[in-house]
Amino acid sequence: MKYKAILFDLDGTLLPMDYAAFTKGYFSLLYRRAAEFGYTKEQFIGAMWKGVESMVKNDGTQPNADRFWNTFAAILGDGILDCKDTFDEFYRTDFAKTVEYTSPNAEAKTAVELAKDNAEKVILATNSLFPDVATIARMGFVGLSPEDFDFFTHYENSTTCKPNPAYYTEICDKMGIDPRECLMIGNNTEEDVIAASKVGMDTYLITDCLICEGEMPECKKGSFGDMLEFLRGLKI
Repeated sequence: MKYKAILFDLDGTLLPMDYAAFTKGYFSLLYRRAAEFGYTKEQFIGAMWKGVESMVKNDGTQPNADRFWNTFAAILGDGILDCKDTFDEFYRTDFAKTVEYTSPNAEAKTAVELAKDNAEKVILATNSLFPDVATIARMGFVGLSPEDFDFFTHYENSTTCKPNPAYYTEICDKMGIDPRECLMIGNNTEEDVIAASKVGMDTYLITDCLICEGEMPECKKGSFGDMLEFLRGLKI
C-alpha cells in the first residue's frame, strides 16, 4: 500500500523515554527558573498541570498556547505573563538538559527516510503541548530537524490535542490529505492508535515504550525494528 502521508509520534516513538520520568525532570528544570518569581514548587507545577489539562480539552476554538497561558495566568495571576521571556529563554537553553531523561535512537532518521520513500508527506504528530522551540529541541535529541518533515505540531499551530480525534482531522485539513490514506505510528494505544483510527487512519503501535491504559487494540504492532521492516516491505 502506498500511503499519502505517514505520521510519527515523537515521545516514546522516535524518541525513546519513560514519559513520567521525563515530565518530572522537565517540570523541575522549569521551576528552577520560575522560583525567582516567588511561586512555590507546588503552586507552579499544579498550575502547569492545569494548563496542560486545558490544552487537552481544547475544542478547536483557540490555539493551545493561548489556552495554556490563559489558564496559567488565571491560577498564578497575570504577573506570570511578564515571565514569558524567561520561559522562552528556558526552552532555548536549559530545556536541552531533558535529554538526560530520554534514550538515544540511531534509527529515528532511518524511519523518517523510509517513510519518505513510501508516502507523499511525512508528518511529526507529536502531542501539541510544547512550544515549537521545545519540539525542535526534542527532535534534535535523535538527530532530526524540522526539515525532515512536511509539518509538525506544537502548541502555537494547533487548536486540539491527543487523544481528541479532531487532532488528526486538524492535521489532515491543514495538509489537504484524506485520513483514510494515512498511517499513524506511535506508542500510546489511546492517543496514537484509537484516536487516529476513529478518523480512518491506519495505525502501527510501537511496543518498545508502550503506553497502554486499557485493552490492547487490534492493530499492526511490533518493536521499532519491526516497524522499520514493515516500512521497508511497503516498497515490495
